[in-house]
Amino acid sequence: MLDRISLILVVIGALNWGSIGLFRFDVVAWIFGGQGAVISRIIYTLVALAGVWCLSLLFRENAVLSESGDDGPH
Repeated sequence: MLDRISLILVVIGALNWGSIGLFRFDVVAWIFGGQGAVISRIIYTLVALAGVWCLSLLFRENAVLSESGDDGPH
């Protein structure tokens, strides 16, 4: 569950950075009242923490099993 939440936050951050890069428009700052607003800073921090968490996905040795419990062919 934490992996999924982190991935969603990372995607949100990527879309925001894409918006900044392409249009010079910070969606998070626009929605929450500027880059210095407390809620914007919280969102930026959560996205950063999610990015750090997603780094762990690169170094996991075991494949994640599907939710049905089937781990593929035997």
